[in-house]
Amino acid sequence: MKRIIKSKNAPEAIGPYSQAIAIDNLIFTAGQIAIVPETGKLVEEGITEQTEQVFKNLKAIIAAAGSSLSSVVKTTVYLTKPDHFAPMNEVYAKHFTDEPPARTTIFVSSLPKGGLVEIEAIAKL
Repeated sequence: MKRIIKSKNAPEAIGPYSQAIAIDNLIFTAGQIAIVPETGKLVEEGITEQTEQVFKNLKAIIAAAGSSLSSVVKTTVYLTKPDHFAPMNEVYAKHFTDEPPARTTIFVSSLPKGGLVEIEAIAKL
């Protein structure tokens, strides 16, 4: 049975979608950009700070579903600039130290609200 996941510790969806869906033993998150949930505003600093905020948002959503980042099996990362890959990767590596998930990284021309990075995840419950 499909279950809608919602966390007050992550930003509200900015469109007609859910923060995440849990079905069977999997969680599918929506892509997260660096919006601070308390303010609803995008982190204005650079790629490192934005990536850290994205991970805060992902952690909150996955925790609301009853799981953790250690259960993530796949991520998709969207970046607006190739030169952001290395600093994003440094932050990413801090959050996935043991047995990192499979990952796809895609370069795009723009992201919602002018974000520099967006990450979506699939995790096990």
